[in-house]
Amino acid sequence: MNSTRICQFATAALTLATFAVPCTSQAELRSKSGDIVVMEPQNLPEAAQVAGNSLFVHATNDGSFYLYVEQQGGARLAVFDVTNPAHVKTVSVIPLSVAGPFDFVRSLDGSAELIRFRDGKGVAVLDMHKAAHPTVRMVSALMDPGQTQSLGETGFLAVNEPYNYVRAVPRDFQVVDISTPDSPVLLTTVKQVKHQVANDELGTTFLLGSDGLTVVRRISVETDYATHQQQMSQN
Repeated sequence: MNSTRICQFATAALTLATFAVPCTSQAELRSKSGDIVVMEPQNLPEAAQVAGNSLFVHATNDGSFYLYVEQQGGARLAVFDVTNPAHVKTVSVIPLSVAGPFDFVRSLDGSAELIRFRDGKGVAVLDMHKAAHPTVRMVSALMDPGQTQSLGETGFLAVNEPYNYVRAVPRDFQVVDISTPDSPVLLTTVKQVKHQVANDELGTTFLLGSDGLTVVRRISVETDYATHQQQMSQN
C-alpha cells in the first residue's frame, strides 16, 4: 500500500475560522510554535480508537474529505469526515461480510477504489458514489491479479501473475517539535504504526497504530488552504 497519497479534488469555499479555531472539546498536544497539533486516539471519536490494517483518504467533488479505515480483520469499515482536521467526525461504521483483511490498492474512477484481500483471497471494488456510506462490490469471475494497470478513469487491466504481498511491519513513530532548534521536544510516540497516509492539501498526516488513529496537523497549512479557498470563492 502506498504510505502517502495526495488527494486531488474540486475545491469548495471554506472559512478561515473553520481551521484557525482550535478544538476546545479535545485535549491536544501542541508544539511550542503552535503549528503542529497531535490528536491522539482518546481525543478522537470512539470508532477511531480501534486498531486497523489499512486506510486511505478520498476527496469528493464538493471539497469534502473522507478517511476510510479497515478494522477488525475486515469485519468493518469505519468512515470519518476529516474535512476539518480539528473536528474529525464519524459518519458511518459499516459491517462487512468479506474474505478477510484487505488493503486499498488504487483509485479507479474517482468514486471507486480497488481493494485486495490478503493471503490471495482476491480483489473487490469499494464503491464510493455515496462517500459517507460506501459499499464493497465483488466482481464476478475476477481472478486475483498480481498487479493492475489503469485504463484511464473507467477501467483497469488485471494481470494474471503471482502477487507477493509484503506485510507491513509495525513501527513506533515519534513526533518531534523543533520550533526551538536548540531545545527539541518529543511531543508523543505513536506505538506500532502499520500504515500512514497524508493529505498534503491540508497538511494532515494520519497514523494507524495499535491504539487506533492518530492525527498530526500542521496549522499553517490549514490556514493557507482556507485563505486560498476564500480567495477562490470571491473570484
